[in-house]
Amino acid sequence: MVLAEIPNQLIDFPNHGVFLHIKREDTIHEFISGNKYRKLKYNILAAQESGAKRLLTFGGAYSNHIAAVAAAGKYYGFETIGVIRGEELASEITQNPTLAFAAACGMQFQFVSRSDYRQKDQTDFLEPLQEKWGMAYVIPEGGTNILAVKGCEEILTDKDGDFDYICCAVGTGGTIAGLINSSVMHQQVLGFPALKGEFLKEEIEKFAKNDRWMLVNDYHFGGYGKVTPELIAFINDFYNQNKIPLDPIYTGKMVFGVIDLITKGFFPKDSKILMIHTGGLQGIAGMNKKLQTKKLPILNVNA
Repeated sequence: MVLAEIPNQLIDFPNHGVFLHIKREDTIHEFISGNKYRKLKYNILAAQESGAKRLLTFGGAYSNHIAAVAAAGKYYGFETIGVIRGEELASEITQNPTLAFAAACGMQFQFVSRSDYRQKDQTDFLEPLQEKWGMAYVIPEGGTNILAVKGCEEILTDKDGDFDYICCAVGTGGTIAGLINSSVMHQQVLGFPALKGEFLKEEIEKFAKNDRWMLVNDYHFGGYGKVTPELIAFINDFYNQNKIPLDPIYTGKMVFGVIDLITKGFFPKDSKILMIHTGGLQGIAGMNKKLQTKKLPILNVNA
């Protein structure tokens, strides 16, 4: 896949003495977009070089990673196997937008209990999978490994050197590690975790090559996959103003956090801030389905 130049879009935002842009990584590809393309790029090359015929990976019910691996498998000619957290989902494939899409791309599933899923990195868990499905190139949950970080190091280009702050959502830590490694001396990288917990710092430190970064832990909205009416309203308003769709799990929370910090005077005057849109828009359909069952406002964005 040959990438066009990824645009940095100026954000329509009241003047608080800073300059705010967003890098539209979500425009890379309709189905393999944002950090998922970056994380898969060198893993796909490694799988091809190894002669593997199938990819095996892991994820939850609405996983962006599962959807992207399924699409990449179809695009590059791999069989794909998704090990899915939650045995109850086996009977809900057609009702789940993410799993239905992955199945349409040819992905086969193995549904496991949440307790078994916690063992996914253990040899005793992986060996039976290889025996059942055949030898496969294994990609970890969320896609983060050394090859994924290498791909994410390519998000920033020479033209981004003028920015003072680079901001991104954080899930498994691979994307921010890549940004940290490719940032220049005067830049600080800010990560906005989408989930609770202090373990992320240690995960990022496994790959990060400098200390010009920090995590901002105040904008997870209750934890992974959690949203509030305030967040939904913000994402809808942001789309109406800028025509940029945001997902509610990752980038939406990060953008909310950055703008909130701007209004609170966190950034020095005349700061140039670049937010990274990491994609994840496929998850909007699943989130809207959950919101509708709870009779809550939905996301009105054209993803």
